[in-house]
Amino acid sequence: MSAPEIIRYFNRYSGRYENEQVYGAGWMRWTYGTSLGRLALEALVKRPMFSQWYGWRMDRSRSRNKIAPFIRDFGINTDEFAQPPESFQSFNEFFYRRLKPGARPIDPDPNCVVFPADGRHLGFPSISGVEAVFVKGQQFNLPRLLGDVDLAKRYADGALVLSRLCPVDYHRFHFPAAGLASRTALLNGLLYSVNPVALRRNLGYLWENRRTLTRLETERFGQILILEIGATNVGSIVQTYKPGATASKGDEKGFFRFGGSSTLVLFEPGRIRLAEDLVHYSRERCELYARVGDRMGVAAG
Repeated sequence: MSAPEIIRYFNRYSGRYENEQVYGAGWMRWTYGTSLGRLALEALVKRPMFSQWYGWRMDRSRSRNKIAPFIRDFGINTDEFAQPPESFQSFNEFFYRRLKPGARPIDPDPNCVVFPADGRHLGFPSISGVEAVFVKGQQFNLPRLLGDVDLAKRYADGALVLSRLCPVDYHRFHFPAAGLASRTALLNGLLYSVNPVALRRNLGYLWENRRTLTRLETERFGQILILEIGATNVGSIVQTYKPGATASKGDEKGFFRFGGSSTLVLFEPGRIRLAEDLVHYSRERCELYARVGDRMGVAAG
């Protein structure tokens, strides 16, 4: 078996490149990097029932035994937790934990948008630049991603930010700007991994996976499309916001149950100027690590 691929990202806070400590690295390498693993992927792993079964396991009380080793092995900062680790009744409760008020300060500048989730981010001033980061010959299929040809035409030249959450991350997602939030539409699909190892082989996992779509009407940034994309071992995507109500920037929108997952934010053309470091490292085919509430971009003009 070949050596595991190293996933490198740039940490906005440390100011240096770091290597990701991948949860389940051996399993990921086998599933997406071997012939037998790919057979298992197509026959079972990509099926929602597999992730539902794994999510059920993480809801059981005996899964509590995984919490302390996970915190130790991945260096999770428990000082941020809204409740002590020993109070969680299952691994899933720990996984979608809340943080203390103020643990994720929201940039107060009304002219900026913020990252909706903790994670590793790729940002593209134009969607046409997405393909350059992944395997050559793959086309980014916006109509399939959105499930709407006319909506895809409206955003075809807009900016896009893809935020990837690892199992070690805080797994609640938030609104990137203030605005009126629509009901969430479910676009059903399978549950492939959205790890870079998988996406570099097939970018289509983004629009083949189960995902949700919300429209956010804003004053400064036009209509923002917010998608949550499920992945292998994600038990479910849970929305906690109130549709039809005005959300403040940084308000909680929902959370993912167990598993790595992604959010994707789309802007209409000419509405946003993405942060310089986000654009720079994305051009270098390198994700930028940043947390909820930190600046993702500013209004164009």
